[in-house]
Amino acid sequence: MNQITYEDFENVDIRVGKIIGVSDFPEAHKPAYKLKIDFGPEIGVKQSSVQVVGAHTKEELGGSLVCCVINFPPKQIGPFSSEVLTLGFKHAGGDGWVLIEPKSDSVALGSKLA
Repeated sequence: MNQITYEDFENVDIRVGKIIGVSDFPEAHKPAYKLKIDFGPEIGVKQSSVQVVGAHTKEELGGSLVCCVINFPPKQIGPFSSEVLTLGFKHAGGDGWVLIEPKSDSVALGSKLA
C-alpha cells in the first residue's frame, strides 16, 4: 500500500452534493448514468458520469447526497464532460459501483470532507 502525507490528503477536495438530475448515458462503453449534482451556491451544479447501473436505479439516485472530488480537471467521456469524480466502492454483486452517501441530511451542500 502506498502511503501519502496529510498534505497530500488536504489537496483532494471532497465535497457533498445533491443529485438533482439523472439520465441514461447510452454512448458510454460500460453501462452508466449522467448526473447533475448541486454543490450549493459557492460551487454550483456540476455533472458527472457514474458506472452505477446494477447497483443503483435512476429513481433511487434522484435527491441522494453523494461525495465527489471536485478539484480534478474535467474528464471527457465520449461526448460528455465529467466535471467531478463521484466516489463509491465496487459493488459486491459484480457490475457497477455503490456510491458513498452521507447518512444525515443535515450536511450542508458543498461541505468539505475533513
